[in-house]
Amino acid sequence: MISPCSSLEQLCKRGCDFLGTRYAILGGAMTWVSNHNLVAAISNAGGFGVLASGAMSPDILSQEIDRTKAMTSKPFGVNLITMHPKLEEMIDVCGEHKIRHVVLAGGLPNSASFSRLKDYGCLVIGFAPALIIAKKLIKMGADALVIEGSEAGGHIGPVSTSVLAQEILPQIYDVPVFIAGGIGRGEAFVSYLKMGASGCQLGTRFVCAEESPAHENFKQAFIKAQARDAVVSLQLDQRFPVIPVRALANKATKEFLEVQAKVIKEYDSGTTDLKEAQLKIEHYWAGALRRAAVDGDIENGSLMAGQSVGMVTCIQSTAEIMHELIEQANAFLEEKPFKAA
Repeated sequence: MISPCSSLEQLCKRGCDFLGTRYAILGGAMTWVSNHNLVAAISNAGGFGVLASGAMSPDILSQEIDRTKAMTSKPFGVNLITMHPKLEEMIDVCGEHKIRHVVLAGGLPNSASFSRLKDYGCLVIGFAPALIIAKKLIKMGADALVIEGSEAGGHIGPVSTSVLAQEILPQIYDVPVFIAGGIGRGEAFVSYLKMGASGCQLGTRFVCAEESPAHENFKQAFIKAQARDAVVSLQLDQRFPVIPVRALANKATKEFLEVQAKVIKEYDSGTTDLKEAQLKIEHYWAGALRRAAVDGDIENGSLMAGQSVGMVTCIQSTAEIMHELIEQANAFLEEKPFKAA
């Protein structure tokens, strides 16, 4: 059992030893946002930056790794999407660059991916949205897990972070477990550490970092938003499944419902078949995140954000964000109220 007077250093030790960092805080891999600039800044600030390779080709990933290495000598990782059409090549890029930590996300990875990464000497981190998947990933060879709850931004599962933590942390001892989803302050970070987590992952909190490449419009939308504004995409008909995505409500959110209704009507009237109807719904969001995060179209793009967005109130340097999180955590451990500067 962890002593109530344990220091933050003691609580973080397992996670820090695994990551090779000062703080057991991972940066969430956010497509179009977690590039070399933000990843290096998180690592330089004592955390663990993670490159988001979802929208990259193998060549672009290789370039991003080189750029990150040029900006930091600290450890960082790469997030690979299991559904990427060139996953094997992406794994080879990580292996050739001697990336120590690789995060597999976007679905349950297959054993071949694990074997390929292990052959390169990589430590593999898997996402576990349920206890049964956590155990399966460990059997497959995962070296660490990330538990991500429904409060997170982007593609999410159905269960909240707090419930997943209570279900999984008491059951998993073999590997480090990092908690993600809805974490925006140091008090929450240290609370999960005291529950047995090895660290936490934060994404939304770093979107408005000075080093984040996100468009200024995108950042201002985050700063203005409250937790209740980060909503989950709705599915109108069970015949046409929609992968749940949490994002800030905007014009596109409403139009997505209208598109679904129109497509369902077309299918029911016999003017389109099931496959074509499903594709029309799925393709609605194609390129939407890039439109918002890169081009700054915050009305027609997708503003993927976690519910912790209400705690993002200004643009700060990554170092300032990290310092604030650690100060909050230490104040909480010492049972002192944290006072912002």
